[in-house]
Amino acid sequence: MVFICFIVVSTMVADESPAAKTGGIPEFSKLLLENKLPTNPVLRGADPHAAIFGDKIYVYPTAGGSLFFYAFSSKDMQRWERHGPVLNLQEIKWVWEDGQTTHYAWAPCIVEHEGKFYFYYSVGPQNPTPSRIGVAVGDSPEGHFTDSGKPLLTGDSKFEAIDPMVFKDPVSKKYYLYAGGSAGAKLRIFELTSKMTEIAREIPCETPRFFTEGVFMHYYNGKYYLSYSFGSWRHSSYSVHYSISDKPFGPWEYKGCILQSDERFKGPGHHSFLFDENSGKWLIFYHRWENVTGDGPYRGFRQTCIEFVEYDSSGMIKPIKMTGAERTIR
Repeated sequence: MVFICFIVVSTMVADESPAAKTGGIPEFSKLLLENKLPTNPVLRGADPHAAIFGDKIYVYPTAGGSLFFYAFSSKDMQRWERHGPVLNLQEIKWVWEDGQTTHYAWAPCIVEHEGKFYFYYSVGPQNPTPSRIGVAVGDSPEGHFTDSGKPLLTGDSKFEAIDPMVFKDPVSKKYYLYAGGSAGAKLRIFELTSKMTEIAREIPCETPRFFTEGVFMHYYNGKYYLSYSFGSWRHSSYSVHYSISDKPFGPWEYKGCILQSDERFKGPGHHSFLFDENSGKWLIFYHRWENVTGDGPYRGFRQTCIEFVEYDSSGMIKPIKMTGAERTIR
């Protein structure tokens, strides 16, 4: 089982070159315009969900074996400030009503809507209690978030309710919740109500090829890109694949693997895409294992890393090469 949600992205159409208007843009945008990124890894943590709010990039990871969620913010992607805990499972009554003594805080995501920040998260493990997805609300991306008071989605024997990702469709303006994976490796999609804390309806969908967990949706050049992790999170098989559709809920056309283990770094996955409109650059935030060899199982802590994302002339995502200490903006 893996422990992960949300950025609204779209293609940018600008009247002038981003490089011509760097005066008032965030520090990270200036660096991206120069094709610079910090040395990897940038943070300790897994399942990083990244978002831009104001002049900062925020990352919401899984801490691993923890009851807490933290947020990390940075203006330059080098120096990160920790906020929180932004949510503490010990304070949420419904999490413990099953009588179990062990639960974990996994795989969050965040979305802003009408001045509020909605924080979606997984409560595991799956057995003996079905896994659940909750949602909490705050006035700031730095928390604290107040839970809605009940689970948003509960799993069952055929579906594991983990890894929420909330996506605002730039066409319909509706918000969709994507979730599922691991045991059963099943994807489900739901439309949220305007309250953002309730499900309006489930939308039937197929599970794409090579789907295990860690789903993410983004929009590029009129197409919907559904990306996700495949394989076992503690092994070298863990990797990122993607499929494309003309609609936010499929049908999916499988396009291939874009991020996988190499001779230096193992098990990359459970990612999020981030688009910076000031620079016109796309990034992928993901976790990987450092300083391990073989095929696994690996032990210890996973690390959050950042790479550039590029598309070819047909809209295919180019394979992503992982980088390390050889890359620096200092």
